[in-house]
Amino acid sequence: MKFDAKDIQYMREALMLAQAGLGRVAPNPSVGCVLVKDDCIIGRGRTSDGGRPHAEVNALNEAGKGARGATAYVTLEPCSHQGKTGPCAQALIDAGVKKVFVSCLDPNPQVNGQGIQMLRDAGIEVSTGLLEDEALAMNKGFFLTQTNQRPFITLKIATSNNGKIAHVNGQSKWITGELARQHAHLLRSQHDAIAVGANTVLVDNPSLTTRLEGIDHQAKIIVFDRRGRLTGKEKIFDHDPLILSEPDLKTAMAKISEGGITRLMVEGGSALLSSFIRAGLYDEFYWYKAPHDLPDDGINAINDFDIAEIESHTTLKHQERFTFAPDTLDIYKRVP
Repeated sequence: MKFDAKDIQYMREALMLAQAGLGRVAPNPSVGCVLVKDDCIIGRGRTSDGGRPHAEVNALNEAGKGARGATAYVTLEPCSHQGKTGPCAQALIDAGVKKVFVSCLDPNPQVNGQGIQMLRDAGIEVSTGLLEDEALAMNKGFFLTQTNQRPFITLKIATSNNGKIAHVNGQSKWITGELARQHAHLLRSQHDAIAVGANTVLVDNPSLTTRLEGIDHQAKIIVFDRRGRLTGKEKIFDHDPLILSEPDLKTAMAKISEGGITRLMVEGGSALLSSFIRAGLYDEFYWYKAPHDLPDDGINAINDFDIAEIESHTTLKHQERFTFAPDTLDIYKRVP
């Protein structure tokens, strides 16, 4: 189905709203909604921090009585079931919206086409598939919790030019420069949780907070401590971390997805990253690289192979490169 330029523009606005909610709305998907009447946007909303109110309700509240006769652009099928809040499909009906564009269906068995049917049964015209691929990518983490019992997984690492993450003694503080570190914090803010290994905590004692001016965000901290080495005095314990001793990563991922985590960022160290790669548990890989070398006897980024050969050993393929002078960022994404 072809959509006109204005419809694409309004749905892209809704997707931008949804993007702003990533890392903030778990266990719910991050949804954006835009209400348009007489070629003017009269209401905008995204899923609120913590997961509710939903995007449609926020947009309708902004539009007020003006929503009657308006067209709604929603990045995910409006819910049709009574949960902790009422059905968003019913809210659109009650507000008198005349037409709804939906990017993609909700795979949740409690919805999955029922929201669209509810709208159509009320006489509202519904069109689906507008910027569908972008909407599917936006909430892949939510979908994965429904279909694969795991969150969306981003692997992130910062290395020297020769693929080392630390000196032989384990010291690795700030391999990359300020701009790259700021971008890494932005990436951190778009995830519900951060995972590290116990050795990273013991050697670096990181706080694992999001430190960006204007962004108030604290991801859930998850530490894999299979040998029970943490003392409870490390900085992470200021933020009520989840400590896992589960040796099987797939079981661990099912546990945290059941707990509401939809987007997980794995920050290291090399042993944990290698374990995720061996288990095939990854969706994206962010490789920040500094222009200088560390000694050859330093710690490798990945235990099993040279990080430069990542595409040969995984289903990850290079997508983009950015420069945060003097450093670079290479982004790899999983392909079927």
